[in-house]
Amino acid sequence: MADTDQNALKRAAAARALEYVKDGMKLGLGSGSTAELFVEMLAPRVRGGEKLLCVPTSERTAALARKLGLTLSTLDELAPLDITFDGADEADRNLDLIKGGGGMLLREKIVAASSRRMIVIADESKLVARLGKFPLPVEVVEFGHKATVQRLAASLAAQGFANPTLTLRQKDDAPFKTDSGNLIYDCALGAIQKPAALGAAILAVPGVVEHGLFTGIATTLLIAGPGEVEVIEK
Repeated sequence: MADTDQNALKRAAAARALEYVKDGMKLGLGSGSTAELFVEMLAPRVRGGEKLLCVPTSERTAALARKLGLTLSTLDELAPLDITFDGADEADRNLDLIKGGGGMLLREKIVAASSRRMIVIADESKLVARLGKFPLPVEVVEFGHKATVQRLAASLAAQGFANPTLTLRQKDDAPFKTDSGNLIYDCALGAIQKPAALGAAILAVPGVVEHGLFTGIATTLLIAGPGEVEVIEK
């Protein structure tokens, strides 16, 4: 898919998401290119007088929202939120997701779990029959991370993933650090049969902070394809 076509689909999904926003709502603002398009399209409604309070899931989203004049607050002050709008690296029709390609999965999951609804906006390339083609991000504390990843590999093997490839994420020739100061290992696993069970097993590994499997959190998928935005709901 050409970049221009994909951007058009992202914009279509973001525009559809705006239909769910009502004056006076408390919103979670996700991270990534599609979520940023949503923030940009939300700004004119705020300038038009709508009273919306927003919680960003990353420092980058916060900077964009401030630049566009959105009113930001903290999750502790606003929870529970009405809706969180976010993208996904992969989504299936069970509304299970893989997120974290941008490294913001911890805050994204905290904000989404603190919301009455999570609406996922994406183009059709992100909709898959089964999760797992996209490497699963796992966030770990820096202390002892090499020992942590050994335990993680053993746990994955026990879950039936033979010889998983776990790669420490890099940025500018150094380990990538999340907004919370942690590291990320990207785990190439292949097809994930039982996302919820896998997520629970990963979280049981000491040193793991969070993983990019979002199960039982999303309530609506807005998937943009040529000519239409498909709405998938529980």
